[in-house]
Amino acid sequence: MADIHAKASGTFNIGGDIEVYRLGFGAMRITGPGIWGPPEDVAEARRTVARVRELGINHIDTADSYGPFVSEDLLAEVLAPYPRGMVIATKGGLTRQGPDIWRPVGRPAYLRQCVLMSLRRLKQERIDLWQLHRIDAKVPRDEQFGVMADMQREGLIRHLGLSEVSVDDIEAASRFFKVVTVQNQYNLANRQSEAVLDYCTEHGIGFIPWFPLAAGELSEPGGILDTVAKKSSARPSQVALAWLLKRSPVILPIPGTGRVRHLEENTAAAALTLSDDDFRALDAQGREAWTKSRQ
Repeated sequence: MADIHAKASGTFNIGGDIEVYRLGFGAMRITGPGIWGPPEDVAEARRTVARVRELGINHIDTADSYGPFVSEDLLAEVLAPYPRGMVIATKGGLTRQGPDIWRPVGRPAYLRQCVLMSLRRLKQERIDLWQLHRIDAKVPRDEQFGVMADMQREGLIRHLGLSEVSVDDIEAASRFFKVVTVQNQYNLANRQSEAVLDYCTEHGIGFIPWFPLAAGELSEPGGILDTVAKKSSARPSQVALAWLLKRSPVILPIPGTGRVRHLEENTAAAALTLSDDDFRALDAQGREAWTKSRQ
């Protein structure tokens, strides 16, 4: 797979001044089961991160809570000093008490600590993109947005984003700083963030869909993903990524894996172009599946 490259996915300017290829890499899976502790195959995880650079991927998404700390540490170990133009986007605001346990803490002092410690682990002087992992309902959101704006003014952070938010949250945060990315769950069969995606598209905000490959029954043998994949000589996961890339020019998929083979398969999706008919068929059945799941 020497000929695959992330550039085939096209480009997007984060914040208007950081150009990245649209297909990125999610570094959550270079950790252990339950996103807790080190990966089961550390050597393979290291090879995967190194291959990210070789494939031209220049937008890597991580968080201090992945591991916790394991993902950021491994990225710095393999990639620092980072290639010119590579964006390591990280997040803070979730604490970990065990495998698959995630609890938000949005106290300003804690968010500041998150940023300072991520800078140390990532071996950076400034974080290009820092995103609030979750808004803590126990802390006034304006206090959380305020400290984020403070840290940006201080030069600790270049650009700011949000995760799992509504349009109202984005507009509230925009009174404090320019929101350049939103990271919400979104995929072919999960349309809960459709309104947020439309808002981001209208305002040129990067939309980073997490859990981008989930498709439920649509990916089963004989399903729409399977049908389009066979017609395209591709894998269903590649079709799901191609659908996201065609859905909106602001979508920046970050499929994650800890294995080189899966990384290469995901990156190859950058060169897969869906016909308008296939896109519409996938979209319609995805919306139908989402509506059915809500009943």
